[in-house]
Amino acid sequence: MLTKTDDDSVSEKAYRRIRADIIFGRLAPAEKLKLERLREDYGASVSTLRELLNRLASEGLVVAEGQRGFEVAAVSAENLREIAALRLLLESHALAQSFQAGDMDWEGRLVAAHHKLSAIEKRLLSGDKADPETWKRYDWEFHHALISACGSNALLDAHAPVYDKYLRYQMVAGIFRGEIAAREHQQLLDCALRRDTRTAQKVLAVHIEACVDFTLTNGSFPFPAR
Repeated sequence: MLTKTDDDSVSEKAYRRIRADIIFGRLAPAEKLKLERLREDYGASVSTLRELLNRLASEGLVVAEGQRGFEVAAVSAENLREIAALRLLLESHALAQSFQAGDMDWEGRLVAAHHKLSAIEKRLLSGDKADPETWKRYDWEFHHALISACGSNALLDAHAPVYDKYLRYQMVAGIFRGEIAAREHQQLLDCALRRDTRTAQKVLAVHIEACVDFTLTNGSFPFPAR
């Protein structure tokens, strides 16, 4: 039999896998989540899966339908714009605090994070295929590095799940803005190294808002841009 520690490990692994599959679009928006199929796919008991799906429902990634079970949260243009606005609000504030407090170690982390992101973006621009999870992990690491010196764990904890929801739209839509996004990342790095908060916030706003517009216009969504 599994010990409590083993049981917790199985539960946590299943949670991380289901969550990643939702964010990266392997579980599609509005898809019904049948417990028996999930039990086979993720190796967790039905009772454990119910707990995990309720946990994901509290994060807004799953919808609990009472006696009818669970389904992946749907997508909409309105929801994407709301998430993008919240991401910009949190990230812009955290960025300002981070630029003010960041030290040489912070700069080193930021440069290293950008180096990895820039390398994979160059591969994508040259036509090479890259694992979307690796690409987006590097994107997350760079944006997280930008705000990591903000001095507020509460702010970082609030930002992370909002970023994930924003990322989900990009993955579901299957979009890459190419050279424009890569150039904006370089501009954000340059602003950080010279502590130019005002310009960085403007670049960040364009980076997020233009991505929303591009996603709604060019992404494989069942709804039109608004």
